[in-house]
Amino acid sequence: MALPVQRCFEDLGVPLSEVPFCVIDLETTGGSPTGCGITEIGALRFRGGEPDGTFHTLVNPQQEIPAFITILTGITQAMVIEAPPINRALPALLEFLGDAVVVGHNVRFDLSFLNAAAERLGYGRLPNRSVDTYALARRLLRSELRDLRLGTLAAFFRSPVTPNHRAFEDARATADVLWGLLERAGTIGITHLEDLLQLPTARGGAHYGKIRLADSLPRRPGVYLFRDRAGEVFYVGKATNLRTRVRAYFYGDDRRRADQMLRELDAVDHRVCATDLEAEVAELRLIRAHNPRHNRRSRPAPAPHWLRLTNEAYPRLALARGLRPGEGLLHLGPFRGQAAARLVAEAVWDALPLRRCSGPPGRRAAPCAAAQLGVALCPCDGTLDPAAYQPVVERLVAGVEDDPALLLRPLADKVTTLARDGRFEEAGWVRDRHHALARALERRRAWQALARAGLICAEHPEGGGALIDHGRLVSSWDGSRPPLLPLPDTAPGTPPEVPADPGDAEEADIVWRWLAKPGVRLLEASGELALPARPVARLERVDL
Repeated sequence: MALPVQRCFEDLGVPLSEVPFCVIDLETTGGSPTGCGITEIGALRFRGGEPDGTFHTLVNPQQEIPAFITILTGITQAMVIEAPPINRALPALLEFLGDAVVVGHNVRFDLSFLNAAAERLGYGRLPNRSVDTYALARRLLRSELRDLRLGTLAAFFRSPVTPNHRAFEDARATADVLWGLLERAGTIGITHLEDLLQLPTARGGAHYGKIRLADSLPRRPGVYLFRDRAGEVFYVGKATNLRTRVRAYFYGDDRRRADQMLRELDAVDHRVCATDLEAEVAELRLIRAHNPRHNRRSRPAPAPHWLRLTNEAYPRLALARGLRPGEGLLHLGPFRGQAAARLVAEAVWDALPLRRCSGPPGRRAAPCAAAQLGVALCPCDGTLDPAAYQPVVERLVAGVEDDPALLLRPLADKVTTLARDGRFEEAGWVRDRHHALARALERRRAWQALARAGLICAEHPEGGGALIDHGRLVSSWDGSRPPLLPLPDTAPGTPPEVPADPGDAEEADIVWRWLAKPGVRLLEASGELALPARPVARLERVDL
């Protein structure tokens, strides 16, 4: 399934050999940055594994150094009396750090003091990414050492420096530990910064060794397919960065389904896509083609339904399992199942007194229950005049085709009234019906707009371009725009009212959401791309 795409070095991310690291260590008057101060800063900067500068200074904490801190570090009050305070030392340190990745042993402690001082002095929190040698050692060496203290690690990696609770010496020892840990990480395929940053949270279970299956994946948009030992595709996903996304399954994903997928995983196929739009559409098509057992939310609808306004003397909404040309006054859908279709039907019934009974007119001696309650006009007892019923049908058609407010405003008013009366559960039901009907109307409009527009060429200044044919993605590109395909001179014929296939509806929805993004420009179209003048109004927030 993987396409023969020539990979470039940028696909791999930032190699560790090119990453600037700044190893840092602090000595402080206590354990909390809230009430304690910094007494010493030591830092070493490296690029490509070679020294790129050092930074060392005592700092006047402008408070008394506790006796136990002096015993631990050897730093006395007399040693810092003439040292610069943090407001003078910090600007120089920030300039020294630059854009380097900050490294420390239990680096969160050091960064907590630096961030507290930086925020207090108006610099804001440090934007630098960080690597904790303690967390890396816990990931890589837990089973080999009795503890992971800096002194233990320095001795394990034969550092010539013995940590002694002085900032610069401890930073030197931490640097030696870092090089040893990077060498160890390289043996399991960690050669780039993005992978190193995620390594501490990697799952340590029996399936972690399968992370090697992601080694050949590029850092490009696309779709990935998980296969089991029999070669069957059991999961399809999309990603803006294929390598990072697949490796993320091994980094602290505690979902039960993820663990089950890793247990079944035997191979990973992929397809590089030019844009995120292409990846999203490719995911949809592959899910429909393979019906993977772990794609629960994105599976094709098992029993798609439509709502049909029947073409009879007293039209009503009826559930339909398929579309037949010329049958019905109008349709809504497709819906993923009967429950979703019924929710929209209930929304229409809440908005209009549309007929609900299905028996022949005049067969019953008394009106049906809906008619007796006054919520529907029904011909079941033979007393309803067709002329009195026709405005209801016309209002429904007008609400679907032209002015959605005819259907949605009564629902919004009902939600407000019920909420004001304290009937919050009922208000929630009507609110859900309003959302379902609004969504169905939006998707119907978008489908018809794409169908009328025919062949569309559009592009986004940052997200590439796409060629779309009646709502279906034909091709996409990233970067410079390729030569356009010739557009037909004739306008498209009468567009289909609603999609006859749920897959076409899903894809058209994805395409329409992309076209509606800010910045997307329409370059050419064989027809007219437009929506009705009156928009579909979403329900304003109501506190229930």
